Amino acid sequence: MPKERLVVICPGRGSYTRESSGYLDSFKNIANKEISWMNSQREALKLPILTDLDSNSFKTKTHMIGINASPLIYACSYVDFLSIDRSKYEIVAITGNSMGWYTTLALSGVLSFENAFKLINTMSSLTKDDNGGQIIYPIVNENWQIDESINKMILKEVEEAGAYVSIKLGGYIVIAGKQDSLNKLLKKLPISDKYPFQLPFHSAYHTPIMSSVPEQAFRLLPESLFLNPNIHIVDGRGHIWSPYSTKISELYRYTLKYQVTKTYDFNSAINVAIKEYCPDKLILLGPGNTLGGSIAQILIQNSWLDIDSKKSFINKQNKDPYLISMSIKEQRKIVS
Repeated sequence: MPKERLVVICPGRGSYTRESSGYLDSFKNIANKEISWMNSQREALKLPILTDLDSNSFKTKTHMIGINASPLIYACSYVDFLSIDRSKYEIVAITGNSMGWYTTLALSGVLSFENAFKLINTMSSLTKDDNGGQIIYPIVNENWQIDESINKMILKEVEEAGAYVSIKLGGYIVIAGKQDSLNKLLKKLPISDKYPFQLPFHSAYHTPIMSSVPEQAFRLLPESLFLNPNIHIVDGRGHIWSPYSTKISELYRYTLKYQVTKTYDFNSAINVAIKEYCPDKLILLGPGNTLGGSIAQILIQNSWLDIDSKKSFINKQNKDPYLISMSIKEQRKIVS
């Protein structure tokens, strides 16, 4: 019987939430050696170890700062990836959102497990208080379909405030800028439920505000850390890096410069992944399921598998889920 084809999606910052507490502990036996190694590295840096962070009560000021959140998310995603039953499923491509790109590099073999941890730790440490922040705002109606009038209004307000589109995230736009610009937007954007919402302890990633970071990253992270991927990966432009044709120098510069200072187009990443590889299922790694709605909204934009509204997506998920979230127990059982 042929294996089902999977595209794996790696989550970014903000995916480890209060509801994620204990997530790593639940599955750590799958990667005891790797988790112990990460703990020892963090101990040497006098940082809280990941298993302690995971088991302690969630505190925004502790769990959501980059130097703690990023490696914790990486560990959870890594364990989930190892949980996929390879006797039944073939992983045909991997992609991710924002910080999830670094996880993608690890899972595809571009970086060793240890070097990916080093990259994630280094990039987190280069984020400073004066690097601005991010807010998120929806551009969809109640059916999860893009409302072009809202989209145009948001883009106009972002430009006038001197801010930037940081991430194109399904039915949301992540806006980044200096805090003065964000304050203008927080006051001016129409209130919609809990939005506009400023993401705690996030810098203005994927914008020119981060232009000082690449030079530092190039000094600290040599190109020799990077290898050819052993599986196709899709970046934040929708560009495919193939095991057969990747130029490592270009992948290195994209990772440490381009995607740090330019908009991360998660929409394009998913569009390309589903159309190029036609997977039987999409697998969203943990922790959390914060990307689930955004992925569904991208499917709706494409009317993929006749999914053209929130209702039709939910119906599909109830009957035969196409998007498998590893953080949802019932769905995890399908592929692990």
